[in-house]
Amino acid sequence: MSEVKLKYSEEDLQEFKAIIEKKKARAEQDLAALKDAYKNDADNGTNDTSSSFKSFDEGSEVMNKEKNVQLAIRQEKFIRDLKNALLRIENKTYGVCRVTGKLIQKERLKLVPHATLSIEAKRKQ
Repeated sequence: MSEVKLKYSEEDLQEFKAIIEKKKARAEQDLAALKDAYKNDADNGTNDTSSSFKSFDEGSEVMNKEKNVQLAIRQEKFIRDLKNALLRIENKTYGVCRVTGKLIQKERLKLVPHATLSIEAKRKQ
């Protein structure tokens, strides 16, 4: 009878940690770019254009800023989830489904390293 693994080995955890840290660094770079984009108040030289065009331009600018703010909020949540995954690695609880208590498939964790649910538990939601 084969023994069911209850947690990942130290080597596996270090592999996941490297994946997560790489994704976190990239996500932080993306977040900084998004914040720069919505904080940028430059008028891009539209002072001398017709007022009707300027109102369209201002409306578009507001929509773009709102979209960038929403993307930044989503990126902040992703970074928070990655940080929580790093904490689970430190606590040696990483990769354990919070519903079933079974190990989440390694392939899933490589693709979605912040996952807390196995495919089985996710489908039941």
